Amino acid sequence: MTINNLFKGIWKENPTFVIALGICPTLAVTTSMTNALGMGLATMCVLICSNLFISLIRSIVPDNIRIPVYIVIIATFVTIIDKLIQAYSPLLSANLGIFIPLIVVNCIILGRAEAFASKNSPVDSVLDAIGMGIGFIIGLSCIAFFRELLGEGKLYGFSIPLFCKDPALIMIMAPGGFFVFGLLRALKKHLELRRAEEK
Repeated sequence: MTINNLFKGIWKENPTFVIALGICPTLAVTTSMTNALGMGLATMCVLICSNLFISLIRSIVPDNIRIPVYIVIIATFVTIIDKLIQAYSPLLSANLGIFIPLIVVNCIILGRAEAFASKNSPVDSVLDAIGMGIGFIIGLSCIAFFRELLGEGKLYGFSIPLFCKDPALIMIMAPGGFFVFGLLRALKKHLELRRAEEK
C-alpha cells in the first residue's frame, strides 16, 4: 500500500489531468518549459515539507483549528522556497512572479494536507507528496511543451527550426492554455477508457 502512494499521483490521480487542482498557476506559467519546471519543483518541495510536518503534528492539532494551522505551515515553507528562488534564480523568480507566493492557496497543497497527510503516517505522506509533485510537474511540462513549441517555436528557449518560422502566438495566450489543457485531459481519459475496454 505504501508504494502505491508514490505512483497514484503520477497517473491515476494526477493533480492536473484527473483531480484538476492548481489550474490557475498551470495555465499561467506554462508558456515555457523553464517556468513550468520551476513552478513544478517549487510546488513539489512545499508539498513534501508540508505533508511531512502536518503528518508529524496531526495528533496534537485540534480539529477546529486544523485548517488555519495547515495554512501557516504551508505559508512558512512557501516563504522559504520563495526566498531561495529569489536568491539563486532571480530570473525564474521574476518570470513566475506572484505565482510562487500563491502556492500557499494552491488547492493541491491544502487538499493533500487535509485529505491525506492529516490521516496518514509521515512515510506515506512524503510518498504521496512526491507522487503528486511528480504528477504536477508532468502535467505542467506536457502543457508547456506544446504551448512553447507551437506558440514561440522554442523549447527551453532554444529555437526549433521546423516551428520557429511561423508560430501560432495564440498558444502562449490564455485561450491556447485552455485548448492544450483540454486536449491533454481528453487524451488521458481516452487512453484510460481504451485500457479499461481491453481488460
